[in-house]
Amino acid sequence: MKAIAQSVYGPADVLSLRSVASPEAGPGSVVVSVRAAGVDPGVWINMTGQPYAARAAFGLRRPKVAVRGRALAGVVSAVGPGVTSFAPGDEVYGTTGSGSYAEFAAVPVKLLARKPASLSFAQAAAVPISAVTALAGVRDVAAVKPGQRVMVIGAAGGIGAYAVQIAVALGAVVTGVCGRGKADLVRSLGAVDVIDYTSAEVDRDGAVYDAVIDTAGCRPLSLLRRAVVPAGIVVLAGGGHDAGGLLGGYTRQLRAPFVSMSTGPRVRGVVGRERSESLDEVTTLIEAGKVKPVIDRVYPLAEAPDAIRYLAQGHPAGKVVVTI
Repeated sequence: MKAIAQSVYGPADVLSLRSVASPEAGPGSVVVSVRAAGVDPGVWINMTGQPYAARAAFGLRRPKVAVRGRALAGVVSAVGPGVTSFAPGDEVYGTTGSGSYAEFAAVPVKLLARKPASLSFAQAAAVPISAVTALAGVRDVAAVKPGQRVMVIGAAGGIGAYAVQIAVALGAVVTGVCGRGKADLVRSLGAVDVIDYTSAEVDRDGAVYDAVIDTAGCRPLSLLRRAVVPAGIVVLAGGGHDAGGLLGGYTRQLRAPFVSMSTGPRVRGVVGRERSESLDEVTTLIEAGKVKPVIDRVYPLAEAPDAIRYLAQGHPAGKVVVTI
């Protein structure tokens, strides 16, 4: 099959369209004929091996898995032993550890759900990682309640666009923080106010927010806490994928528990649980019309390296998707 793969860590130049062995459906998994795949910061981390701590999971000297990509949407083409929840022909979406920038991918059924009927494959591929992370951050960690004031930083980005919509669906009054030219998009997602970060900082109005959901990953924790009421919370839903060093932007997540020991707002990190159950919850929101994917650009499989380069620039309005 055709796939976007690499043999060494590095920039997008290390990726190429290759012919690789097609996967087989093992116990508890299915093979999906991939129609579209999402582009997420995690793809950049797997490609570059940065921050270096990530290599403990992905391969110390070279990637353990050559094919890039994780989020996908497609059609089940084969099922493995013991699989009863899916059958060939089912339209699905989810994540895989075997690479999704390929014609086929092996996917454990625990990471897979039925694709929302209202979404195209490209739209569905934009959902699994970002929407699940946003749901975990807004609902589970921040525990947003009706009437609360919530700020979403990076409100036009992959996770941020979902965070705005989920917070609104939970009854919050949302302020979005985004760059110049994206205010209309963020308001269309339900935000009642928008801060242009090129002209004002997130503490512009003082400590007035019950929760700040930071998906941008670049501001000091002290600055974020200045925008939150004393009993509120700062949720870190982005690590800053372009930061180098041993831990890169994830240093803030490691510092969060210690910062929370002092008086004032709590700080918590969030990692989305990429499980069927989480995807089913997102599907419910989508089918109720409360959440919709926002797609900035779509690239064909052969141009997946360009898609990753575009994401790395840091300013997509919504998600970037690769179609197969």
